[in-house]
Amino acid sequence: MTDSSTRAQAFRAKWHEYYSEKRITHQWLQVDLLKSLPVHSVLEIGPYLGLVSAMAASAGYAVTTLDIEAQSQGIGSKRHIQADVRNVAAEKIQDFDAIICCETLEHIDWHKLDSVLRNIAAAGAPWLIVSVPYEGFQFAFELYFNRWRWRRRSHFRKLRFLKRLRVAGGTEWEPHKWEIGYRGHSLRAFMHKLEDAGFEIKQREFTSGCRSVFFVCRNKSAVQP
Repeated sequence: MTDSSTRAQAFRAKWHEYYSEKRITHQWLQVDLLKSLPVHSVLEIGPYLGLVSAMAASAGYAVTTLDIEAQSQGIGSKRHIQADVRNVAAEKIQDFDAIICCETLEHIDWHKLDSVLRNIAAAGAPWLIVSVPYEGFQFAFELYFNRWRWRRRSHFRKLRFLKRLRVAGGTEWEPHKWEIGYRGHSLRAFMHKLEDAGFEIKQREFTSGCRSVFFVCRNKSAVQP
C-alpha cells in the first residue's frame, strides 16, 4: 500500500468516526442558516474534515477555509488561508459575505474571546454564523421502532452551572477551555461578548445530539449587501 493510499484510508476512517449520526444535524444547520441571507462568498473558520465546506459548495456558495493547519482537508473550498484565528489580521479575511465559525471558539481562552470576535467583526463580513457547545439545562428523548428494530436516544443536562469545566490535557489549541452552561460561562455572558464585539444577534438555534447553541449575527459596522 502506497503512502497516499494509506493517508486516504486513515482520512476515511477519521471522517466516519467523527461525522457520526448525532453530528449530522449540527453540520447541516451551519449551511441551512445561510439560506435566508444575501450571501454568496463564505469563509469557514475551522473546517476540520471538510463536510460543511463540501455541503456549502454543493449548495452553490463560494467557500474559503481558514485553519491553523497548512491545508483544508476534504473537498469543497476554492482556497485555503493558513492562519490562527486568534491573531489573523482582519485584512486577510476581508471581502466575504458571511463567516462561519462553529465549534471553534471554545478552544480559545474565555478572556481572549473579546479580541478575537472584534477582529472578526473588523474583517467586515456582514454576517456571522457561530456555534459553541451548550451544556445548560436541557432534556431530549427520541424513540424509534418498527417491526424489526427499535432504538432510543436521550440526554439530560442539569446543574452544570455549579461546576467548572475540567480542561483535559493536550496541546494548547485542542482541549475545550469552556462550554456554555458551566460555572462562569453563561449563555447571557457569551451573548454579551458577541454584542460588545459589534454584532446584532438575529437568530438563535439549539441542536441536540451534538449539543450546541447557534447564533446568526449581523455585523453592525458592515455595509449590508
